[in-house]
Amino acid sequence: MDSRMKWLAEDKIAHRGYHNSRYPENSMGAFKRAIDHGFSIELDIHILLDGEIVVYHDDNLKRVTGVDKDIEKCTYEEIKNLKLLDSNETIPLFKDVLDEVNGKVGIMIEFKNGGKAGCLEEKTYKMLKNYKGRFIIQSFNPFSVAWFHKNAPEIIRGQLSGNFKDDNLSLLAKIILRNCLLNFLSKPDFVNYDINYLHKLPIKILKRRGKFIFGWTARNKTEYDNALNKCKNAVFEDFNPCE
Repeated sequence: MDSRMKWLAEDKIAHRGYHNSRYPENSMGAFKRAIDHGFSIELDIHILLDGEIVVYHDDNLKRVTGVDKDIEKCTYEEIKNLKLLDSNETIPLFKDVLDEVNGKVGIMIEFKNGGKAGCLEEKTYKMLKNYKGRFIIQSFNPFSVAWFHKNAPEIIRGQLSGNFKDDNLSLLAKIILRNCLLNFLSKPDFVNYDINYLHKLPIKILKRRGKFIFGWTARNKTEYDNALNKCKNAVFEDFNPCE
């Protein structure tokens, strides 16, 4: 295992920050709360119409803000005052999150890019080149991961995957993605797989090849402990793994 991934195996990593009813997912409050507990952070990034990069999970704003609009069709000026899940928290800029974390804990950065890789990856890389803390990048999009293999091979990169049974994809696309068949392009340093499918053949094959396997997302202590029997580590949500 690459020594730069040691923290991935050892840290407790909070999914979308250590969020609760007061501090929603992917909010600055959830990230500060994770830091206060000594938890590393998993987060998601999108690029907006004006080129700004924000921390937010969904493609659409409706579930979290009530506004039915795709986030990547908005400018930051349009969304900067939207409240997250009826809290006082707003959608943070990625650069502000980096300033807040500032190396105190590790960051798993998921690139929410369902299309052609390039703009989001390049702009984010320019920010990360000056960031001194520990971080990795990951994506469900193999072409996003491959962009980093080609243009920034020094950065630890992960391929996110799972079963994709509920995704609106063709059967061929599901087979390719769930079996990580494009790893020859992206050359990921690790694979981050849905914990419900860690017993499946693709993971068994990857383990035999010596691949570092991470898991997403444990939502209680039982799921967490079971996942740790099958992979190096897993992100957690809705509980404190130290209790």
